Amino acid sequence: MNATRGNPTHGSAFAKPVTKPASPLFSTGPTRKRPGWTPDALDTASLGRSHRAPHPKSRLQDCIARIHRVLALPDDYIVGIVPASDTGAVEMAMWSLLGPRGVDVLGWEAFGKGWITDAANQLKIEPLVRHEAGYGALPHLSQVNFDHDVVFTWNGTASGVRVPDGNWIADDRAGLTICDATSACFAMHLPWDKLDVTTFSFQKSLGGEGGHGVIILSPRAVERANT
Repeated sequence: MNATRGNPTHGSAFAKPVTKPASPLFSTGPTRKRPGWTPDALDTASLGRSHRAPHPKSRLQDCIARIHRVLALPDDYIVGIVPASDTGAVEMAMWSLLGPRGVDVLGWEAFGKGWITDAANQLKIEPLVRHEAGYGALPHLSQVNFDHDVVFTWNGTASGVRVPDGNWIADDRAGLTICDATSACFAMHLPWDKLDVTTFSFQKSLGGEGGHGVIILSPRAVERANT
């Protein structure tokens, strides 16, 4: 690893940090378990039961309601718990919603570049515009075309570089915004009026176990899915 990297805002160099985390327990991603967590906190009443049974189903409904409330989502936004973690949620959105118009995809670290690969090599979307930058930098946000659907990560998990805010996202956009927010939800402010599809996993900011993804749909995204 290089000792210096380019600053994503103005290109100047900064020193590689020498301070290490107080705890190395980051097996779930960038976030450890909450202070005081033990396995005793787990409700085992649902183990071995169908998710359609009354008790497990009520637990899922309660979790969805809490997500909606804690994130202060608009009343008409829909929350769903999905398989395959954040990756499954993002790819579910891409496979189900992309295609009616061109797509701009932003990638400046591993996950964003993975969405570029999906759009180019798997979905073979045309026209496809790639906005790429190296680790430690952001692509030029002013060049994004919001007549297209736009896929981007809010906070790059692998590099720690995030978009500054949502002001670069057009209010009058014709396309949908699909935001991989897995290291942003519950950790930083998200402007919901700018985000049509938002995804995250319990693994990252919440320190949960891997495998469970969440997808949040705006009315515009729901309309696209239905048509």
